[in-house]
Amino acid sequence: MGVLSKKNDKVTKTSQLKGQKLIVNKGTTAETYFTQNASKLGVDLLKFDSKTQQFNALKNGRADVLADDNTYLYTWAKNNPDYVVGIKELGPQSYISPAVKKGNKDLLKWTNKEIAKLDKDGFLDQTYKSQLAPYFTKDVKASDVLVK
Repeated sequence: MGVLSKKNDKVTKTSQLKGQKLIVNKGTTAETYFTQNASKLGVDLLKFDSKTQQFNALKNGRADVLADDNTYLYTWAKNNPDYVVGIKELGPQSYISPAVKKGNKDLLKWTNKEIAKLDKDGFLDQTYKSQLAPYFTKDVKASDVLVK
């Protein structure tokens, strides 16, 4: 999860969130994290039902910052250059990855072997460069998105 703010009022650390109106999308890890930590961080939490609503609310000045999956934020910031992802990583990490039914050790072993092979062959880095990097701002690195 990351935090997006206006480029000319860039938020780069959680202490800068104090007193800010912060937008999250309902049902996301950002909502869970900030619902649990809003009082500690001193943020005024605004919750929206969709990504379109939350980004429009930010653009319309209804809030100061927006928290969401950092990959969404990287893409949105590229298309909205007045905004920047100042906090690239916040809260518990969550991953998009293959899953194997618990106890299926053969399939787990095979899956891990195939992922390692793809990584060794450079597939993950090449795929990042061709499929993700073109949609992100230039300051985003593969290590901001890929976990090896």
